[in-house]
Amino acid sequence: MNQAFSCQVFCLSALAIFFPATTPAQQSTSQLGNVLNAPVRPGNSGFDAVIETSNLDVDLQQQNGAPIQGTVIVTLLNLAGKAYRQTTTKEAHLRFNDIAPTEYKIQVMSPVYARALKEVVAPANASTQVTIVLQPAEGVDVGMALSLSALKPKAQKEVAKAMDALRANKPESARGYLAALNREVPNHPEVSYLQGVYASELKDWDKAKAEWLHTIEVNHEHVRALLSLAEVSIQEKNSQDAIKYAKRAVEADSGSWRAHALLAEGYTLQATPAETIQEAERAIELARGQNTGLEPLLAQALAQQGDKKRATEVLKPYVEKHPNDSSAKKELEMLTAPLGSGASGARPMTAEEVIASATREAVLATMGRSTWMPADIDASVPPVDTGASCPLDEVLQKVGERMEEFVHDVNRFTATELVKHESINGRGVAAAPESAKYDYLVSVDAAQPGRLSFDEDRQNKTATTGYSESTMTDGLPGLALMFHPYYAKNYAMTCEGLSRWNGRLTWQVRFEQRKDRANVLRSYRVGLEGQSYPVALKGRAWIGVETNQIVRMETDLVAPLPQIRLALDHIAVEYAPVHFRQGAVDMWLPQSAEVFYEWRGRRVHRTHTFSHYMLFSVDDRQQISEPKGVEAPAPDNEKPN
Repeated sequence: MNQAFSCQVFCLSALAIFFPATTPAQQSTSQLGNVLNAPVRPGNSGFDAVIETSNLDVDLQQQNGAPIQGTVIVTLLNLAGKAYRQTTTKEAHLRFNDIAPTEYKIQVMSPVYARALKEVVAPANASTQVTIVLQPAEGVDVGMALSLSALKPKAQKEVAKAMDALRANKPESARGYLAALNREVPNHPEVSYLQGVYASELKDWDKAKAEWLHTIEVNHEHVRALLSLAEVSIQEKNSQDAIKYAKRAVEADSGSWRAHALLAEGYTLQATPAETIQEAERAIELARGQNTGLEPLLAQALAQQGDKKRATEVLKPYVEKHPNDSSAKKELEMLTAPLGSGASGARPMTAEEVIASATREAVLATMGRSTWMPADIDASVPPVDTGASCPLDEVLQKVGERMEEFVHDVNRFTATELVKHESINGRGVAAAPESAKYDYLVSVDAAQPGRLSFDEDRQNKTATTGYSESTMTDGLPGLALMFHPYYAKNYAMTCEGLSRWNGRLTWQVRFEQRKDRANVLRSYRVGLEGQSYPVALKGRAWIGVETNQIVRMETDLVAPLPQIRLALDHIAVEYAPVHFRQGAVDMWLPQSAEVFYEWRGRRVHRTHTFSHYMLFSVDDRQQISEPKGVEAPAPDNEKPN
């Protein structure tokens, strides 16, 4: 019996508790209260009491010991996980003065560095020194991120679209964005670098090299351009240039395993095994378990140095993990064959064959995250305006009111839903897409105080041959309900600051399922009657400053679900206003959603597009016009030629 795998919204009983917004004066009083509540030395009382306080000095540095670059948000959290003090800084050193002597956690968040969390004890009447080493966020090039942050929002958006198109192997789509960028920010190093990537996609290597050479003329330490030039030099068997550019990449970023790997490959072409061993070992060390594919290269260099025992130790586990690598398998057979058997005297692999057998990252991988899905939401923090103070309680109260209005005013709505489904292979390459179109119905209702009922149905399917419904994604419109007062208390929320999305000023809010609260909004069910598995979500929401409406949400799993072999689940939903003809009411509904998941080894990317909305109010039925200022997208097969 085939089992369906579905993701649904479940709304159970809950009780909301909201606190009024805290004014600056109240915040100041609250901080003073923290000091006044600090321990008092025994034997003292009344006005003679001495309040014990502590100071905390925090040093921030990169993994190579250099000072941090760019802006970071440093938060001092108390044992309950609440923010005690918070500051935004570009400095490598900061101090928290006159804090209560107790235990804290220091949280550091940044657009370019991975989130860091460190526990510290602040003793009474003393200063404590703490050093926090920040690692680059996964898939983020620090230099690139800082360079792009200086661009205007429109240019940043064009860069992101160009990169997405290139990663998706759609160079024609990238061409228009790059042309616009050339007009807006000519000679910008990131733009010329992407022009080189575009040319490499077209196999125009002369053009690609010219663009990358221009990139390093403008920015001598542009690591990705240097890596790309080293990569091309290796393809051309030019060991001298490969070593030159790889060395420059190592000098610019000594922590880049890819730079050391390319340097090892350059030394392999140059036939200098001692240097090959040194750089290959360093690359594998820096990769920290990532698949570098350098083991065959390292094993050959060790064998050339006469260390066949260690060469075998390096190559054997690699062949076990990569049984289809016939070149590595032959190399292992030669290393382990008894003397006189004939196998040990077989022709060793050439340098080119060893390099070809290594599972190296493609040129596009130097753009950033090389995997098939977007980075985890905690890989980096999108840039925010550090000068704006975010009133979190007020933001949550107002967006909660919008959610209540939605439930009160709308009984159900219908839409046309277009679903595009792509299966992703082990190399991160998408298969030919399949698609289906549905009449989509959603109803939401406050069944009783503290509980919402949410249902959806799909009818009248038209689909391409081969489209499968064995795994359907449900509940996308219900994600925003986590900000409804019934459910908001189940999530720990932090306002990261003021940002922009599609030209709108937004508050950027991070949320995560609380461990001490019920997880009721999202779950996975295997089979129609199978057991339901609650899914704890973390994510980020962009909430309009003027409208108090959610304009975008992204979510990830707090942790994988080994019970059903669910490893990854990433969702990004875009919202826009849908306008009632009668009455000046805009309902913000999903316009599109992207879903990525890895379940039981299957990797899937789905895109959902919603159009032709019809909303049904509690009292009457009304035909809805297209959204004001945002056209509801029509499915691809309905667009004019």
